[in-house]
Amino acid sequence: MLKIFDLNKTYNTDVYALRDINLHVKPGEFVSIVGQSGSGKSTLMRVIIAEERFDKGKLIVGGWDITKIKGNEVPTLRRQIGVVFQDFKLLSKKTAFENIAFAMEACGFKTAEIRERVAQMLSLVSLKDKINRYPSQLSGGEQQRVAIARSLVHKPKLLIADEPTGNLDSINTREIVDLLKKINSLGTTVLLMTHDKEVVNSLKGRVITLDSGYIISDQAHGRYLL
Repeated sequence: MLKIFDLNKTYNTDVYALRDINLHVKPGEFVSIVGQSGSGKSTLMRVIIAEERFDKGKLIVGGWDITKIKGNEVPTLRRQIGVVFQDFKLLSKKTAFENIAFAMEACGFKTAEIRERVAQMLSLVSLKDKINRYPSQLSGGEQQRVAIARSLVHKPKLLIADEPTGNLDSINTREIVDLLKKINSLGTTVLLMTHDKEVVNSLKGRVITLDSGYIISDQAHGRYLL
């Protein structure tokens, strides 16, 4: 699903964000990528979704070598990768349905298909009864579930969750983690980027630790080390 070879990323030619990254993630894996602020987690995500270019190395996503991806190919790539952020990034003047539908409307899907797919996604995240609620009418956990549903409308092969529980309390955090596990059980590869020690330790899965741009640990059944 994801193959990275000798990848390096610098800022201003002398500030290393990622150094000699080598990483293989198999289809269907659930991988936690951990590290303190500034360790390189977010830069790694931005490189994978082609939001930023890297200086050298090779990057393959779902069998597609995107090392030298062209600008007009980026939208196609991003339909294969769902991304969830800490701050939800919902449109405040659109309902839950409209926020999710917007991602399909922009790609020219027909109305009937949009309605069917959005209903499926809202059912998956247990929000079918909140279909017409605006973000301000939803709890933080519910807003994040809408964001997750939106990230799944294109049926991506890979879901990247960047600090998805950072703004949530412990109860909502558990619900979001359980939802990510459910999505993974349905076949989607999940990369969870977090500094939440309790979440990582509760998953008891593969844990990759970044520090100063380096991968310093890759444990098949790991714990948060830092």
